[in-house]
Amino acid sequence: MSQGEGAFAPERRLLTIGLIGLVTIAAFEGMAVPTVLPALVGELGGLDLYGWAFSAFWLTNIIGITLAGSDADRRGPARALGVGVLLFGAGMVVSGIANDMSVVIAGRAIQGFGSGAIGSVVYASIARAYPASVTPRMIALISSAWIVPGLVGPALAGWVADAIGWRWVFLGIVGPLLVMGLAVYPQLARLGPAQRSAVGSRSDTRRGFDALRLAFGSTLLLASLSVGALTIPALGLELPRIMPAIVIAGIGGLLALTSLRHLLPVGTLRLQRGRPSTFVAIFTIAFAFFGTEAFVPLTVVEVRGGSVTLGGLALSAAAVSWATGSWLQARAAAAGTRRTLVVVGAALIGLGIAITALVLLPPLPVLVAAAGWMVAGLGMGLAYSMLSLLVLETAARGEEGFSSAGLQLMFTLGTAFGAGAGGAIVAMADAGQLSLPTAIGLVDGLMFVVAFAAVLVAVRVPRRPPGRPDTTPAPVGVAVPDLTG
Repeated sequence: MSQGEGAFAPERRLLTIGLIGLVTIAAFEGMAVPTVLPALVGELGGLDLYGWAFSAFWLTNIIGITLAGSDADRRGPARALGVGVLLFGAGMVVSGIANDMSVVIAGRAIQGFGSGAIGSVVYASIARAYPASVTPRMIALISSAWIVPGLVGPALAGWVADAIGWRWVFLGIVGPLLVMGLAVYPQLARLGPAQRSAVGSRSDTRRGFDALRLAFGSTLLLASLSVGALTIPALGLELPRIMPAIVIAGIGGLLALTSLRHLLPVGTLRLQRGRPSTFVAIFTIAFAFFGTEAFVPLTVVEVRGGSVTLGGLALSAAAVSWATGSWLQARAAAAGTRRTLVVVGAALIGLGIAITALVLLPPLPVLVAAAGWMVAGLGMGLAYSMLSLLVLETAARGEEGFSSAGLQLMFTLGTAFGAGAGGAIVAMADAGQLSLPTAIGLVDGLMFVVAFAAVLVAVRVPRRPPGRPDTTPAPVGVAVPDLTG
């Protein structure tokens, strides 16, 4: 690879550094907040809302992802980035000054809007600004941006929470985030609007409306998981509210599915072989991985009596192994390997979940959680990085933002529903219907089943890369033909 083609070639060096820096800041937040949530719940209460601290963040991601992806195609990625950074920072401030768990969740929701926009911008920029031969390396570099936060983020967050309070874990990230946003903005402004090979079938307004319906429908689906029991004291009965849950889930499912039809490639909901199945695979691995990870620190702290810092050690192990898997993906991509790596990665996620669940057994050391989650992280590095590459490789020219939005959308939905389903089970422990170890064991079992489903979906993704020429993106103003077939 010549110097002119590399990720750090002179004409794109600042953009590469800026994107890595922005992801690094977001990674610190991603590692720190789950680490301190048990301490936050200990002070503010609201264990029954624990899962919503994750789900609220990911549900509003849906709107940010969709609007930013479309805006990046039509007007360039700079404006979407600016709005995303401001909303992300505002949400961190709201959560940092909260005195009630519901306010924390509101802050996480605001932060989710910004996070979704930033995620779409990063991947859309990679697809547009780098040659195809450099894209696997850029995905690996972005994954590597999690290494330092993964190593020191949980420990630093635990120390901050223990020494000066969990609020500074939120507030301390705002300054660096704004600085990095100001540094990246001029680089993205130079990309300008995308040259589209085909006119989109839906306007920004209609896609925004689809995203709102999807977020609302997804919220109803998650809420249906938390419908409590109906108590009849005179009869001494406690019956599950099955019918209200079914009605809420039915309405939510209808809204979500009809919206997804317009936000994803044709054939995705039918699990059509090839590019459409790639998006479904992203959903399943995110569901399994993050539906487990959301409760790993809680397991270590509340079930095994470990410290907040020890609870974050497993997250650190997974961050490092995820980056390792992503670099292995970059090497395999050069050899044309695609489907095999996704299948292996999904299988490792399932194996990692099974090993991590062993921490519930008192005779075993707490560090088994870190060992298991390191295996799962390696699987995510292999599978998610390769799936991301496949999405970008098969994107039509001028639709990079739309494809990036679809990638982030399915990742977000998988994460939200994984954390939401797990949260509903853990809420049963808070209500006294299950013990906490039993509830977490059920969560791990569910996520293992979903990981197995991910393996089955993975065999339907493309086996090899598409026959797309390796060319540097054309400058603004030059028409680019559709080469994706």
